[in-house]
Amino acid sequence: MCASRPPSTLRPSGVGVSGRSSPGVTAVHFPRGPLPPGPPPQGPFPRARLLRRLPVRRVLCLLPLVLVGVVAVRNWPVLAEGFGQLRTARWPWLVAAAGATCLTWVAAAVTRQGAVVERLPRLRLLATQFAAGAANHLLPTGLGASAVNLRFMTVCGVPPARSSAALALYLLAESIARVGLLAALLAAFPGALRLGPLLPEGAFGPLLAALGGATVLAVAVLLCVRRLRAAVTAFLRTALGEARSVHTRPARALALWGGSLAFPALQAAGLAAVARGLGLTVPTGHVVIAYLAATVAVALVPTPGGIGSVEAALIVALVAAGGPVAVATAVVLAYRVITVWLPMLPGAVTLGVLVRWKVI
Repeated sequence: MCASRPPSTLRPSGVGVSGRSSPGVTAVHFPRGPLPPGPPPQGPFPRARLLRRLPVRRVLCLLPLVLVGVVAVRNWPVLAEGFGQLRTARWPWLVAAAGATCLTWVAAAVTRQGAVVERLPRLRLLATQFAAGAANHLLPTGLGASAVNLRFMTVCGVPPARSSAALALYLLAESIARVGLLAALLAAFPGALRLGPLLPEGAFGPLLAALGGATVLAVAVLLCVRRLRAAVTAFLRTALGEARSVHTRPARALALWGGSLAFPALQAAGLAAVARGLGLTVPTGHVVIAYLAATVAVALVPTPGGIGSVEAALIVALVAAGGPVAVATAVVLAYRVITVWLPMLPGAVTLGVLVRWKVI
């Protein structure tokens, strides 16, 4: 018969074999008996855990669709009137306008590739431009597309500083190409626009004074704020380096400037096609000039996608080019339906998918 086991001589936790407490070791006393009923105790930061569990990316995927609905409801009269004008147009010209609109996304993708040295994935770049168009109509002019493209280049491995420099180079090239194309067409068709209805008499002086005052104020702020001056200097240095690197590669320079010229030309061609479809009695060259002049003038108006301001500027420009007010209004509304409202919903869906797939 086995003898009974002697009582254990083990010491409690935190006490060494020799009977003395070990330095740096804390005794842990576990409760005896079963655990009390009820849910387990919460951690010290339950709210932080809840925030970490929120499906942020899923919310971001659905946000563009919600914004599309809000914008459509707010502009429903314009949207309904534009669809009404499409029923009276000749459909071959509408198909041509839709084709020109689709080519604008290709031109934007080519220009974006030309503004950065790294090779970007083509299909994802094209899809990003389509999604950026929808984002641009949901946020103030230029901010939506800029944010989407900046995120896309960062995900593709371009450093943030160089991504910002490439974005600035794209905007600069597109602005120079648009203004240069407008100046060339005005030289070729000097009587295309009657500026009298566009600007009241004596408006040039205050306009130039306002531009000069804004320039002086910006320069004064740069000279007075040292940190801002240092940040701007560093950004300009990075941007100039990126521009030099791009222009040392002929393919990149051709893509940058060719796409910058093709983008506004295709937009203006879409408006000219809609004008033909609705029977606007204005020469095609004059319609193109009216579009370029209106978009240059409205670039300073911070409205989402130019909604409202672009329509007004285009109507005034087409009337200044010699078109009747009623027909010019119909052309502009139909054109904006083709270029803004029809692509907005699929563009928002594409934006949500790109966010879901972590492309942007």
